[in-house]
Amino acid sequence: MPDSGFRSAAPRRRRWLLFVPFVLVVVLAAAWTGVWFYAARRAEADLAAWRQRERQAGLTQTCASQSIGGYPFLLEVHCGGAGLELQGMPTLQFKLPLAVAAVQVYDPKLLIGEFTGPLEVSEARREAAAVINWTLGQASVRGLPSGVERASLVLVGPTVRAPSLAGNDPVLSARRMELHARQAPGSGTGSPAVEAALRLDAAVAEKLASMFDATVADKLGALAAKPIDADIAGTVRGLEDLSPKPWPAWFKEWQTRGGELKIEKARLAQQDVIAMGAGALKLTARGGLDGTLKVAVVGIEKILKMLDIDRMMTEGQVGASFNALDRLIPGLGGMARQSAAPSLIAALGERTELEGKPAVAFPIRFDDGTVFLGPFRVGAVPPLF
Repeated sequence: MPDSGFRSAAPRRRRWLLFVPFVLVVVLAAAWTGVWFYAARRAEADLAAWRQRERQAGLTQTCASQSIGGYPFLLEVHCGGAGLELQGMPTLQFKLPLAVAAVQVYDPKLLIGEFTGPLEVSEARREAAAVINWTLGQASVRGLPSGVERASLVLVGPTVRAPSLAGNDPVLSARRMELHARQAPGSGTGSPAVEAALRLDAAVAEKLASMFDATVADKLGALAAKPIDADIAGTVRGLEDLSPKPWPAWFKEWQTRGGELKIEKARLAQQDVIAMGAGALKLTARGGLDGTLKVAVVGIEKILKMLDIDRMMTEGQVGASFNALDRLIPGLGGMARQSAAPSLIAALGERTELEGKPAVAFPIRFDDGTVFLGPFRVGAVPPLF
C-alpha cells in the first residue's frame, strides 16, 4: 500500500510540466507584444524626425490622418490625404488619397508600399498639371535608412492625363508599367551612376508626341497610337544632385557634369514590327540631344511609310526625274517609283536577322537635337534647357 500511494502522487507532481510550453508561448507573446509597441512608438518618433530633416532640405511631407498598425510582424504606416511638396522654381505639389508603407520587424531595411490613386501633380496653389491613376500601385526600397541600394515601382493599368488638354484624353496609358533601379557596381560619390530598367506592356502615347515640334509630332503620333511593348535597360551617369529644381536647370547641371544615358538594351514591339537597339545619349551645350543608337528593325517598311520617308524618294529632284520619265514614256516613272523602295531600305543600312526574322540594321543619330534615320533627316527634338 505505501508503494501504491507513492506512485499515484508522482504523476500529480509532474503534471505541471504539461503547462510549461503554454506558459512559454504566453511569455514570448507578451515579450514580442512589448517589442512591437516599442518599435511602433520609435517609428512615430523617427517619422517626425525624418519629416523635420526633409523639410529643412526643401521637401515637406504631410498626412491628413496617420495611424500605425500591422501587429504582430509588420509596422504599417497609413497616411490618408498624403501630400508632398518640393521647394524650388517652381514648387511642385503631389497629392494622394492614401499611401501605406510597411517594414517587417525582423527586416527593417526593406520598405514596401502601396498607393491609392489618383496622384495629382501641380505647381503650388495652381490646378493640377497632371493626374496619374492606376488600378494597383506598389513600390519597394531596400537599404533604408543608411542609403538606398535598390528601388522598384509597379503600376497596373496606369494612365496619365493633362487636364489642360482639350478632351482630357490620356497622354499615356499602359496595361502595366515596371521601373527598377539600383546603384551601379563601382559607383560612388565621385562617379554616381544608377542602373535602371523600364518595362511597359501595351503602352499607348499618341498625345505625348505633341511635346515635339509639329513635324515630329505628326510622325510620332502615328507610331504611338497603337499599343507598344517596351523593355529598356540602361545606366545613367552624373546624378550628383537630385535636389528639387526646374527641369531645365537640372538638365543644364547634368550636361555640365558630363551626364550620360547609356542604353544597354532596348526592345520595342508593335504588332509585327520589332526594334532592338543600344547606344548612348548626352546633351550639348544648348540642351540638344546628341548621340547614336544602333538599331535593328523587323518590318521597317511600315515605319518608313508612317514617317513618310518613302515619299522623299518621290519629291524634290528625285520626284522631278520620275515625272520626266513619265513624260518620256508613260508609266516608266511609276515603275521607277516602285523600284525605289528597296533602294531606300538598302540606303538605310544593311540586311540582318532579328529574333529569327529578316531585319535591317541602321543608326538613329541625334545631332544637337536633329534626328536622322540612317542618312535621312526626320525631324528635331527641342532643346531640354
